[in-house]
Parts: sequence; C-alpha cells; structure tokens
Amino acid sequence: MTEEKQEIRLNKYLSEAGICSRREADRLIESGAVSVDGKRAVTGMKVSAKNRICIGKKVVQHAEKPVILAVNKPVGIVCTEEKREKKNIIRFLNYPTRITYIGRLDKDSEGLLLMTNQGDIINKMMRAGNCHEKEYEVTVDKPVTEYFLKGMASGVPILGTVTRECKIEAIGKYKFRIILTQGLNRQIRRMCEYFGYKVKILKRIRVMNVKLGNLKPGAYRELTKEEIKELYRMIEGSSNETVYGERN
Repeated sequence: MTEEKQEIRLNKYLSEAGICSRREADRLIESGAVSVDGKRAVTGMKVSAKNRICIGKKVVQHAEKPVILAVNKPVGIVCTEEKREKKNIIRFLNYPTRITYIGRLDKDSEGLLLMTNQGDIINKMMRAGNCHEKEYEVTVDKPVTEYFLKGMASGVPILGTVTRECKIEAIGKYKFRIILTQGLNRQIRRMCEYFGYKVKILKRIRVMNVKLGNLKPGAYRELTKEEIKELYRMIEGSSNETVYGERN
C-alpha cells in the first residue's frame, strides 16, 4: 500500500501534521470545525493524503515524515510563531517542513530546544504533572552559597505558588546546575530573584533523555533513532492535556 493510499485516523493525521494533540483534534472534529473533501468530519473516521482536509477554510498539509530536532537556540531568538516577530524561531531555522517548538526558552535564554511536527507529543513532554526533567546550567551575579542552594532545592514562593522541590548543585563560584520537573514562566530567574540573585547566563543542556552536547549555537540536528525510541518510552502513559505558559 502506498503512503498516499494508506489510511489513518483523522485525529492522528491532524496530530502528525503538527496541528494539535489527538485529544484536541477530537474536540475540533466534534465541534464541526474539520471537514474532509468538503463534508463535515466524523470522530474516528479514517483519511489518507489523497483527501482534502480543512480546519475552517485552511487546508491541512500532512507531515511528509516525523521530525524531531534538537536545536541550540541562541540568545535573542524568540520562541513564537508570530510572523511580526522578526527573530522568531521558525524564521530563524527556516526548516523545509512545518515544525514547532516543544516548550519555550526565553529570548534571553539559550540552549537545547526541541522542535517537531508531531503535535501529540508536545503536551506529553512539557506538562508539569508528567514530571519530565529539564536540566540547566546557570551563571549568576553573586557567589553561590549553601543557603541559596538549599533554598532553591526546597521550593521557592513565586507566581502565587511554591515551586516543586528540585535537584541543584554548585559547579563554580558563580555557577550552578539545576534540574526542574516543571516550567513556570521565567521560573529559574524568578527563583533566583527571590534570593537576591540576578541570572547572567541561562542555558538548557538537557530535556529528558536528549542532551545539548557539542551542538553549536544556531545549529540543529535530528534526534537519533535511539533517542526517539527512549523518548517515546519515557512519555508512554503521560497525560497530553494542553499546557500553557511554560517557559524558562
């Protein structure tokens, strides 16, 4: 059976096109927003690349192949798809197929950013309730003390909540490594500010099993088959409820 004739469930088709998760796709279908060959779509129906699939008036292009990239995002590049932002990550990479980011990094932060056309995995990876690890190296403006490390590790009151306990260790006089399992808005910066520290450099070096390694700033690579296999193993059973506002 050729790829064009091979049929898959509509929600999976929309997910693989990078539109949204399968659960969100089902909601779109139930709301009547999705059509197939000009007719209202039905939950559970199967489609192939030969069908004309639309959300509203917009035609959905199915992804040519699954893509998951490791990107070393430089400082100054913005994690947004907003076209008015000249330095958005999509324009910066100029990748030949449609991809989007998995979890943001602030404009002033750098390091590992994963990008994909597989919408179904994004929320499974980034939802705080799934407790997947993200690791950072941080340089601050004052010497790192034991008091600071213990305070950061035990939870910090920010944004109307207390951050989850985390792993942290000093790796230099002004530098520490921290592992988070959540991603509140500018979390590390706000945590440091609570103790009177200012972040000078914030670099993400790992997301779950994927490491930044020696990837140069601005460069990207495809994940290896081994990395993808392990990544899918780690997110198996994870919730894919939509997440908002997660960024560091």
